[in-house]
Amino acid sequence: MLDGNTDREAILSDVLDRWKAAVDAHEPQQVAAQFTEDAIFQGLHPYSVGRPDIAAYYDSQPLGLTAAYRILETRAPADDLVLGYLAVDFSFTDRPTLSVYLGVLVKRTGAGWYITHYQVSRLD
Repeated sequence: MLDGNTDREAILSDVLDRWKAAVDAHEPQQVAAQFTEDAIFQGLHPYSVGRPDIAAYYDSQPLGLTAAYRILETRAPADDLVLGYLAVDFSFTDRPTLSVYLGVLVKRTGAGWYITHYQVSRLD
């Protein structure tokens, strides 16, 4: 059983730190490896399902893109799920930072915790 906000934030931070490291290093296959095989992914383009499309999305991102996130809210709808709501700043080398909100659902599998749902929102 997840024990409060601290456990939920630790789980999210572990997964999202791996995601961020791969985004910052422009390693699309490593980014996709942080997701379940059947993850629903909604970036700022039409949604997709699965690691191959997630890798293609991040491969299309410009070199030098980096991500900085801050966890705003967490919930545990079940023992093997953690929901996170985050503020994320995507920085570029040649244009202004893009600030978005990100909803993620991470799922515990036999191999650890992975993102199973990812949805970006812009509120401007």
